[in-house]
Amino acid sequence: MHIEASLCDRSAVCPDCHVRMQRIHSLDRRTLSDLPWQGRRVTFRVSSFRLYCNTAGCRRRTFVIHMTVPYGRHTMRLTDLHHYVAHAVGGSAGARMAERLRCPVSADTLIRRLLSRMSGKPPARSPRVLGVDDWAWRRGHHYGTILVGLEKNDVVNLLPDRQADTLAAWLVQNLGIEIIARDRAGAYADACYRGAPSAVQVTDRWHLPRRNSVSQPPRIPGCVPSHHACKKHRRPHGMRARPHSQGVKPDSMMPLP
Repeated sequence: MHIEASLCDRSAVCPDCHVRMQRIHSLDRRTLSDLPWQGRRVTFRVSSFRLYCNTAGCRRRTFVIHMTVPYGRHTMRLTDLHHYVAHAVGGSAGARMAERLRCPVSADTLIRRLLSRMSGKPPARSPRVLGVDDWAWRRGHHYGTILVGLEKNDVVNLLPDRQADTLAAWLVQNLGIEIIARDRAGAYADACYRGAPSAVQVTDRWHLPRRNSVSQPPRIPGCVPSHHACKKHRRPHGMRARPHSQGVKPDSMMPLP
């Protein structure tokens, strides 16, 4: 769906000398993508005027009456939607979701949306519980480090690489971290000992069963059901177990994939 829009007022104030001008230089046309309507992509074709500035001593000769962000190709509300999608599911998954929402955008653009919003925010307080893991700027080519505040589940920072010196320098500049959840990579272990020696280091809950299942697969099927059995016996007083239907095994008897 294409929507034509134009300005009725043919005069505007020069952004440098702040004097209202009316002499038209040319017609400026732009195409902006907007939020979808009834499952259809919406595009605005905006026409505005480029005006002369005749003020003596003003360094600007011409200027455009801007209706949106200069050099932008999306409306502000569509940019906000892209930011929320990228913050929720990331770059590649966000690009697939945006395609289904009928407002397609590339994964790189979604990442730029996140970085632009992060650069404009005031410095936040260092998290008490920090999660450290690697992530792909470009899968198979370039990897970095993602830092997540686990209490608020917010991305704190994105480091450009997986080197120990980079993470250690960041930890030295951000004091107050008490617990660090990480995988068993040697570079991350060295960085945590150097940058935050007083912090408690723990293995995160994804890498622990993952590495154990790879290194010692026969022990896991017998260990996890017994752990669920212990939790069953320690149920608080007054709570009853929820009955399960016939033919469906309870969680304690389900084998791990």
